[in-house]
Amino acid sequence: MPASKAERLADEELMPLIGAKDPAAFEVFYDRHGGVAYSLAYRIVGERGAAEDVTQEAFISIWRSGARYDAARGSVRTWMLGVVRNRAIDALRSKASGAPKLNFDDDSILEHRPAPERTESEALRRETAAEVRGALDVLPGEQSKVIELAYFGGFSHSEIAGMLGVPLGTVKGRMRLGLEKIRGELAEGLT
Repeated sequence: MPASKAERLADEELMPLIGAKDPAAFEVFYDRHGGVAYSLAYRIVGERGAAEDVTQEAFISIWRSGARYDAARGSVRTWMLGVVRNRAIDALRSKASGAPKLNFDDDSILEHRPAPERTESEALRRETAAEVRGALDVLPGEQSKVIELAYFGGFSHSEIAGMLGVPLGTVKGRMRLGLEKIRGELAEGLT
């Protein structure tokens, strides 16, 4: 299909074409969603290179499994951001587990590599992000899910309610309780 025709299609109409490996449809899909996918990945992993890798892996996964999208479970954008979020969390877990990223036979290559420069503000931002992620880990799943969707996914309360199939008041309540617990966790860390 020509790209000009694909550009006029809705996301839901692009997905079967992507499932059939139509490159023009995939290009249009990437152009529409690549920026927000990268933004979400960057907010989760906190590093440009890692966010680029996560975004690339997510879109490769979408290319390979485009036919798996189920319209009954939400919008294409929601599904795509879920794929990105899962890849980003996998990247964080891999990093936290200490899985080696480089596999050189000659370690002397690494010795001559300059250490990355870290500013005080960057170090503080990373430390704060780690504390917030740690506080999110202690929340019940339903509370952490609404907070992650709102802050990492950029979704509104009503969009989250629709995605999760729960009333808007339930989302707001989970958000309030979760944020109160996070504030408490972070306040404990300061004392």
